[in-house]
Amino acid sequence: MHVWLAFLDCMTPRLSSFLQILAAAEIEKAGRFRFQKDRNAYIVARGLLRSILGRYTGIAPGQLRFSYNHYGKPALATECGGEQLAFNSSHAHGTALYAVTSGRKVGVDLECMRGDLDHQRLAERFFSPREVSMLGLLPSDLRQEAFFACWTRKEAYIKAKGEGLSLDLQSFDVVFAPSQPAAVLRIETDPREARRWWLTELHAPPGYVAALAVEGKACKVKYWQWAN
Repeated sequence: MHVWLAFLDCMTPRLSSFLQILAAAEIEKAGRFRFQKDRNAYIVARGLLRSILGRYTGIAPGQLRFSYNHYGKPALATECGGEQLAFNSSHAHGTALYAVTSGRKVGVDLECMRGDLDHQRLAERFFSPREVSMLGLLPSDLRQEAFFACWTRKEAYIKAKGEGLSLDLQSFDVVFAPSQPAAVLRIETDPREARRWWLTELHAPPGYVAALAVEGKACKVKYWQWAN
């Protein structure tokens, strides 16, 4: 399992070169962003994804082709190695993470720990009753980070499953207490399903929280930083 960290704001000087390797549909999507900053972040994030995957496949980044499932999750097209290589990505506030693996489903999520959110209200709306209770039992000074730990772990699992918003956030529980390792604790629709997934916290820059969900057993995670 390889995880790549990139600081998107540092890559804006390469904006034009990234734009040249995007497909027409990606360029069209970039144009739909209302604000230039968001448009640039998408172009850089997508260009980096192509550049990273190009290293693994040996295919020029601009020649890579993607397919999408019914819920919009991207994968490499079969002719580009999609049957062997799996990936997922997440970016927030100028920082991005890319997870690359082989032979199993993967999801990654990165969040900036914003202090202007009503964490309790959001937890009650999106977390399971068990998770809301667990969050309320924590000391108040630990709840903000715990909220984002729970959020990223749930999002990583949903992204790994590839079922989008059709998968109810309240239909499963994750472990997120500071003293306990990350895990999928319970899945409402299938009690055996939780054992099929490995969930872990990822190293993230200060002020960020990240998580990784992988189908199958635990594995060693190697970290890389994109530097050019």
